[in-house]
Amino acid sequence: MSTAHHRAEDKHPEQGPWLGGVREGYADLAEVRLHYVEAGDGPLVVLLHGFPEFWYGWRLQIKALAVAGFRVVAPDMRGYNLSSRPKDVGDYDLKKLADDIRDLIHERGAQSAMIAGHDWGGSVAWATAMNHPDVVDRLAILNAAHPRKLSEGLHHPGQLRKSWYFFFFALPDLPDAVVHANNWHFFRHFLHDARPPYTKADMDHYIEAWSQPGAATGMINYYRSSVRTPAKEAEAAIHPIKAPTLVIWGQRDAYLGQELAEPHHDDVPGLDRVERLSNASHWVHHDDPQNVNQLLIDFFAPALSR
Repeated sequence: MSTAHHRAEDKHPEQGPWLGGVREGYADLAEVRLHYVEAGDGPLVVLLHGFPEFWYGWRLQIKALAVAGFRVVAPDMRGYNLSSRPKDVGDYDLKKLADDIRDLIHERGAQSAMIAGHDWGGSVAWATAMNHPDVVDRLAILNAAHPRKLSEGLHHPGQLRKSWYFFFFALPDLPDAVVHANNWHFFRHFLHDARPPYTKADMDHYIEAWSQPGAATGMINYYRSSVRTPAKEAEAAIHPIKAPTLVIWGQRDAYLGQELAEPHHDDVPGLDRVERLSNASHWVHHDDPQNVNQLLIDFFAPALSR
């Protein structure tokens, strides 16, 4: 069953008007139902948000890419906002998350797409390009380390300190309670280093997304699943990326060291380049949207001339 547009009986809040000029819908996939917004017509670009964002994290990219001639789909990943929020930690395994993106591309009527992913969305984008190379035409990664680089990084005390929340989120129950406290202070704090700061209106939208029943636990379960994955299993899941790949990296990232930006050549033989934006934080697409938008448009442009 496929649902192209929001249905009245869903009784979900409509969020498309927050941006204006976008279509809003739900994609019924094998295991989950993903909420998305969509804009433009042309070759398909799928934008995958990270933690603790949702589709709205791409608000500064969606229209720019649509105007440039692409059809842009920005879903809420499983567990987030208005998408299905499975309860089991095992439901947030990277393989399942990558399957969602393959299925979403097909549900939207395409055989393949260009994918851009930030943070956890970048991790899912890496996994999609490894597990389903035939659905990924081009891959853009924003401040998300290749899994091998991240694994190597977590052997170093400096990166371990930056990644402390990985292990806090792995605890049962406690994080789910803590994040709600003081009007979502814990989640809001992750966004505090963005420049310019997020507006009150933006933060109100984020709080609405976080407040959806079960969403906070779904978001945290990405970390729980990751920490529970045996190292050998994670290593065995790494395959060379066939798609041409662009890495965009905000150099002032408080969560990931700069040394994690560049993947190993054997893992990403089609690396176009690593573009480092010196004044951008982890929230590179928020801090420097003009440069990020132009980099994405230029990198995806070959699809427009097919």
